[in-house]
Amino acid sequence: MIVKIFRLLLLAFLLAVGTATAQPDVEGSKDHPMFTRMPGFYIFDYQASDFDSNQFTVFAKVDWEEKSIEGKKTTIWYELKEGAKGPSSLQIIRNHQKAAEKIGGKKLYENDDPAARKLTMMVSGGGKETWVQVESSNPEGYVLTIIEKGDLKQEVTATDMLDALNKDGHVALYINFDTGKATIIPDSAPIIDQIAAMMKSAPALRLAVEGHTDNVGDAKKNKKLSEDRANAVAQAIAQKGIEKSRMTSAGFGAEKPVDDNKVESGRAKNRRVELVKR
Repeated sequence: MIVKIFRLLLLAFLLAVGTATAQPDVEGSKDHPMFTRMPGFYIFDYQASDFDSNQFTVFAKVDWEEKSIEGKKTTIWYELKEGAKGPSSLQIIRNHQKAAEKIGGKKLYENDDPAARKLTMMVSGGGKETWVQVESSNPEGYVLTIIEKGDLKQEVTATDMLDALNKDGHVALYINFDTGKATIIPDSAPIIDQIAAMMKSAPALRLAVEGHTDNVGDAKKNKKLSEDRANAVAQAIAQKGIEKSRMTSAGFGAEKPVDDNKVESGRAKNRRVELVKR
């Protein structure tokens, strides 16, 4: 009798384990290398993008605010497997907090609502910032959103630029510079190469190189910075064998925005270099 009961209990246990492990992760998904998933969970949904934005809740002077961060984005929805015993929402939050703190992460926000817990962390190291948001409204699931902060790396060809110049008379380029300086950073070198290739393929082409900024900071300094950056781009093109006489350069600061300076995504679009057909 005892053996029979033991066998029944063992069978029930094995069935429970089988049920709890039945749900596979959604195709193409994976855990973020920063965090180990909580036991008993599977990936219900998954999104990854090389460049996107997310609103992160952070503590402000009086209360809290939403801060828009751009870069490589990963969003993972975890759901508790059927039959598995889930941790509390607070346990989910604390586990991710400790994991981030072990690698130098700092807490930027946490609420105290047990029905909709949210944690914002920022990990700084290796010359980059990684923003993390953990949301858990119940023990049966949580959402992990991670942005590896960075600028848009524009992939544009000489043909693309020439087509835009012939069609519209101008083309906007997102060339990355050192913060507050006119030094072109290495990851924008391919854009300079493509500009030079375009001008070599169209010997009659003359360009005005125009620098633009967002409206953050002193207007006079921004205008000077935009002038210096436009000149730096023109000089970089000339170093590729293009005659300086084919180019002029000018800076307009924040005078000619193409998007809303009230939001980070708009400011990012306004920080640009334009090539204008002369």
